[in-house]
Amino acid sequence: MLEIKPIPAFNDNYIWLIREPDSNEAWVVDPGDAAPVQKALEKDGLTLAGILVTHHHYDHTDGIDELKKAWSVKAWGADNQHTDIVCAENDTVAVCGYEFRTLAVPGHTLDHVAFYNEETSTLFCGDTLFLGGCGRIFEGTADQMHHSLQKLAVLPDDTQVYCTHEYSLANLKFAQAVEPDNHYVLQAVTRANQLRAENKPTLPTTIADEKCHNPFFRSHQPAVIASATEQKGTLVVAPAEVFAAIRQWKDNF
Repeated sequence: MLEIKPIPAFNDNYIWLIREPDSNEAWVVDPGDAAPVQKALEKDGLTLAGILVTHHHYDHTDGIDELKKAWSVKAWGADNQHTDIVCAENDTVAVCGYEFRTLAVPGHTLDHVAFYNEETSTLFCGDTLFLGGCGRIFEGTADQMHHSLQKLAVLPDDTQVYCTHEYSLANLKFAQAVEPDNHYVLQAVTRANQLRAENKPTLPTTIADEKCHNPFFRSHQPAVIASATEQKGTLVVAPAEVFAAIRQWKDNF
């Protein structure tokens, strides 16, 4: 199995380090800063074997070129200036002996991709899906983002979701506003508060948990529809329209 550790960066980013327990080779996901990656590799006596890139935002890419130069490795993933091998829908990347399938998930950015391995039930989703939330729509459309999230929602329930920001408490506060009577949200808030009090990441989450407490996975639920309608001031029923309404609400929350 894979060993996956977070490398904290900036104020709330996680750069994910992937390795097999019996190997000294590692990959990293979205290294926005090279320095903490180098420190983590040195601490554990690891060699960098490759880089996965979900999208082009600087806090996910600014460390890539320095790491490539230092370790003579390549970056795989989203189509941007730092990527050596661009991955489209259903392309595969061999990471630490496991085949990760690329999922195109535009919305947050147009180049956004995620990486999924069925054998280990592992998903690296960048800024598309968060615990209790989803990424802000910068380049795509609400329809694109909704479709991308639905693509992730149909993955197996036990899928471990590794997103790249510690936004959980803020996201769950919004989830409580959308569904104040959802006890799964309250459970998630309690757990997240406990972990953060211990200075531990709230991640990974799972697809099963997100189906229970993430309003952006729940745009078909009556309580979410009702909240979206109240915010919009007019009846919205279609899941994509409900999603768009609560995403706009979250932007100003």
